[in-house]
Amino acid sequence: MIVRWTLEALERLIEIEEFISRDNPRRAKHFIEVLVGEGQSLSENSLRGRSVPEIADPQIREIIVNNYRIVYRSNRDQIEILTIFEGHRRFRIDEINE
Repeated sequence: MIVRWTLEALERLIEIEEFISRDNPRRAKHFIEVLVGEGQSLSENSLRGRSVPEIADPQIREIIVNNYRIVYRSNRDQIEILTIFEGHRRFRIDEINE
């Protein structure tokens, strides 16, 4: 199955890398590689994530990587990574561009 990253998700990755880079650029690069790898691995098992508790849409799921939430939509043809954010925040559907 194809994994497609939305502009929103890519922008969040850049922000995360920039934030972590302030203290440790090498660690930032490695962590972004981990996040991308986990997102791409959804192509093998899109149902491994849980439903996002804040919304009632069974197609929108998430996986937790360290303290970040990778939110994605799964359908028959593709996995769409919608956004990534720190786990202490609540997911708001209006944060993603439809």
